Amino acid sequence: MLTPAELRAHLLAARLAGVVGTTREESLRSYRLFAARDPRLLIGLEPERVWGERELLALMADRCGVSADSAHTFGHDVIDPERTLAALDAFAERLAVAAERGGPVLFGTGHPHRLLGFYAVLADALSAAGCAVLTPAQGRCVDITTRFGLRTYNLDYVRGVGLVRGATAERPGGEPGAHTHSPLPVRTALAAAADAGGPLPELVIGDHGWVCGAGQLGFEAVGPADVNDPAPFVGEAEGAVSLVVPLDDGVRSDHYLPLARYVLNRACLSQ
Repeated sequence: MLTPAELRAHLLAARLAGVVGTTREESLRSYRLFAARDPRLLIGLEPERVWGERELLALMADRCGVSADSAHTFGHDVIDPERTLAALDAFAERLAVAAERGGPVLFGTGHPHRLLGFYAVLADALSAAGCAVLTPAQGRCVDITTRFGLRTYNLDYVRGVGLVRGATAERPGGEPGAHTHSPLPVRTALAAAADAGGPLPELVIGDHGWVCGAGQLGFEAVGPADVNDPAPFVGEAEGAVSLVVPLDDGVRSDHYLPLARYVLNRACLSQ
């Protein structure tokens, strides 16, 4: 199992933290759009206070370690690996509590190409610990507004992890799923669980709209987020999202597996 020092080295080598692939231009553009309350950046969150660009930059500097200098406008952004490690340790504590309680959990990702394997390992471990891994509304249609207009997707689960697939895919079940920031998949899943009389998740683990959408509805929600996605960090600051792990969410999928093994080991859930 990786030690904290070894995991820190992995974070830097894989560019999950340190100098990451996300550009400063991307991050600052996202902060501008979030400050303007663009739904594409709110991803299901309804902030309680007004967040201007300056306040967002200060928040992201505090939570992620990006430069707080507004004059720094180009190049690659930075995530402090110590903040990532501290958040992963806290994430492991949440998993340990969930396993001890044995309550139902819901997993979902808007980044199936990158993060599906990470969540699937966690889902397997919590299932083995006695937690019910929920899969509500499987196969349900979800209409999501994209830059190409309104598109219909199907809610699906792979190894217990929720995602959406294009409704017109040529090989249904063959593709890993679609990238989305939308909160509609988790809202659809939670509404279906409630309509069926439960159970409802005691913990939602995911990213993008899954974590923000669930947190906004009052569910305990935790997961990773990149520095160009301010919504989860604003949700954490306001108490809607329980925990956010700062890391680059666009690297190779296998680079996230050591993180999963690390948190399971810290949570005493290694299989």
